[in-house]
Amino acid sequence: MNPIRQEVDGVYVCSCFGVTEKQVKQHAEAGACTPRQIASASKAGTDCGSCVRTIQSILGRGSCPRRELADRGRPVLTADAADAPVPQPLPEAA
Repeated sequence: MNPIRQEVDGVYVCSCFGVTEKQVKQHAEAGACTPRQIASASKAGTDCGSCVRTIQSILGRGSCPRRELADRGRPVLTADAADAPVPQPLPEAA
């Protein structure tokens, strides 16, 4: 590969945990739709919080293909999320 044309994946979004823009985009492609879901997948945004706005801008305001799953309480960051069972609430203590 031509060193001048190498892809830059070292642009840090979260310096606290060393998370790059490329990693955030990969998590988004895997189904993460919110900064909280990015944080669950990578810890980005969970320390000083200065990267949360950058993460929001990377995610954009477009539609989230897996939002419906999240709204139904199903996991959204797994390959077989559509087939996962809906978690049931815990029984209340007597």
